[in-house]
Amino acid sequence: MKILFAVFSYLLGSFPSGYIFFYLRKKKDIRTFGSQATGATNVFRLLGWRFALPVIVIDLLKGYLPVFLALKLFQDKPLALICAFLAVLGHCFPVYIKFRGGKGLATTFGVYAALAFKPALLSLVIFLIVIAISRYVSLGSLFAALSYPLFIFLFKEEGGILYLSLALFHLIMFQHRSNIKRLIKGTERKLGEKAR
Repeated sequence: MKILFAVFSYLLGSFPSGYIFFYLRKKKDIRTFGSQATGATNVFRLLGWRFALPVIVIDLLKGYLPVFLALKLFQDKPLALICAFLAVLGHCFPVYIKFRGGKGLATTFGVYAALAFKPALLSLVIFLIVIAISRYVSLGSLFAALSYPLFIFLFKEEGGILYLSLALFHLIMFQHRSNIKRLIKGTERKLGEKAR
């Protein structure tokens, strides 16, 4: 049963909300536009907040629900951590659309909110501050992903959460590798700039 639930976590994480919303609106593959990712940031740049907001909500729930249910139904923290990683992995590499998905931040925030809410809230504050100062969503995402394991350490949370957050930070950094290159070159799009 636990193995099936872990598989369910990956399949739920794989639900390509941004891809579906964009396809319903434009009848095109969002991965051929903008950042070529299926996440809310690309949806926002291409379609605006009216479409990006439900994508954020769904992507958050894709991370939150597997962890919450694993803890509620099985009272199994190691299972919850495995399901957390699989949900984010599914978002980044969704089986339904040939393993090319989003960059993982919203789903990761959903995971973190279910595991340790206060550190997640502080990481969200870091995310917003970095974006407010730099106007780079990618930079805010990287700082937020890095800050969570630091807050987990400071709050002395369970070690398993720390190891998970470090693994997810590396996954998010890998998914942002093209953004990192553009940030270094100074060609990264700022928040509010339209994607082409």
